Amino acid sequence: MARAKACRDCHFLTAETQCPNCKSTNLSTSYTGVVVILRGRHHDDPRKTSYIAERLNIDKPGKYALKVR
Repeated sequence: MARAKACRDCHFLTAETQCPNCKSTNLSTSYTGVVVILRGRHHDDPRKTSYIAERLNIDKPGKYALKVR
């Protein structure tokens, strides 16, 4: 299995060559920390129900790196 790459713009983790979240090609394999944001029950925007998503300004569910180099 290929190592996940983190987008330097939105920190989304992906195995592809382009970020499916923001469509950037500025990806890095050097990152630390992972946070998983799950979809809420009644809201599309996880910032309404998740303190972590609100603090990190994450508006779509998925896996995100905490720090990207």
